[in-house]
Amino acid sequence: MKLDLRFDTGNGPQNVQTNLWCVTQWERKFKTKASDMANGIGIEDLAFLCWTACQSHNITVPIVFDEFIKTLKDLEVVTEEAERPFSEAPTDIP
Repeated sequence: MKLDLRFDTGNGPQNVQTNLWCVTQWERKFKTKASDMANGIGIEDLAFLCWTACQSHNITVPIVFDEFIKTLKDLEVVTEEAERPFSEAPTDIP
């Protein structure tokens, strides 16, 4: 699962995309499975995913997660992309 996140730490909005590493770090920290995201996730979950995504994209963030949260002015999901291994089936319906 990939999430496009928009965040602002006071220096203007930036976008970052999660990857497999981010999701596995989230699973380890919160002792849950990625499939549980379908039931909804909280703002701390989004902040953690954003923090790890920044790290994986070489965006400088505080080394301590709670310090990163303190800097956040805004955080939102821009798009959510569930990876689909197959394309949609063709249909005769226009």
